[in-house]
Formats: sequence, structure tokens, C-alpha cells
Amino acid sequence: MDFQDELAGHRTYLLRFARLQLRNDAWAEDAVSETLLAALSKPQSFGSRSQLKTWLVGILKHKVLDLFRSNAREVCLDTDSESADELDNLVFKADGHFAQTPADWGNPEQDLNSRQFFQTMEACTEKLPAMLGRVFLMREWLELSSDDICKELGLTPTNLYVQLHRARLRLRECLELNWFGTSKETP
Repeated sequence: MDFQDELAGHRTYLLRFARLQLRNDAWAEDAVSETLLAALSKPQSFGSRSQLKTWLVGILKHKVLDLFRSNAREVCLDTDSESADELDNLVFKADGHFAQTPADWGNPEQDLNSRQFFQTMEACTEKLPAMLGRVFLMREWLELSSDDICKELGLTPTNLYVQLHRARLRLRECLELNWFGTSKETP
């Protein structure tokens, strides 16, 4: 299999990754196309120091960040605050403590080695409201600093903290329902 075919074999994964990050099919297609073109234009940069997929995701992360910056004015900043407040009210008591004790997560380290777990995690991430998903992925997947995220999205540090908190709450709820519960099926 030549290099071009190997790149094409990773396109579907890259596209799914980009859609998770960008929440916009056209932008995701652009990011993946630019990633594959960058890889094709400088194949010597790969050097087999890592897996091809890892190298491509590294390039894609930069392309996603470039798209965040160039499309910043087109970003929908709908925070879905009403449903987030409802979630907060369901999960927490008025004094800030959990309304119910969190479910037993068993051995989370073992689950992290499971491919099916990551499929469930990815499906849960896709279900997040656009802004929460974007903030979560920028922080946890793209590993951007809080300052960079605030600058990119025009958020205050407090608002960023609230958005991340809400995203993590929703992910926890989804994972408890779909992974740590009894079904362990992809939502």
C-alpha cells in the first residue's frame, strides 16, 4: 500500500474527529482536506517516528485551531443555559452537594483500555450542546490552555469554568447511563 492509500484509509477517522471538534460538516471537510494535503506535500516530515494516524491527528489539531480562529465570528455562542440549569438542579441540591451519590464506576482504568468505552465516550461527547462540546474538546482533546480558549471564544474565565463544569456533568450523566450502568451499549 502506498503512502497516498494509507492516508486515504485514515480519512473517515479524521473526519469524525474533526466533526466532533468543529460541529460543522463543511469546516470538518476543509480541515481534513487540508490535513491530507499537508501530509501529501511533506511526506518526509512523517519519518515513521509515530503511527501515521497519530501524526495525522497532530496535523488535524492545528488545522482545527486555524479554523476556530478564522471562523471565530461565525461561532454560535448559544450556551443552552436553560437546559444546563435544569441539569444542575437535577444533579445538585440547593447546598451544592450531589442530590444522589454517584454510581459506582468500578475500575475506570480498566475501562480506559476498552475501545468500546471510547466509542461510548465519543457518542456522549457528540450529544453535548455545541458550545459545551466545543469548549470541552478544546480543553481536553486539543489541550488548549484556559487563556487560549477564553481568547478564542470570547469567554471570561468564570464562564469557561461554568461551561466545562456543565460539559463534564453531562458527560458523567451519559457515561453513567450508557457505560457504568448495566447496558454498556453505545448511546
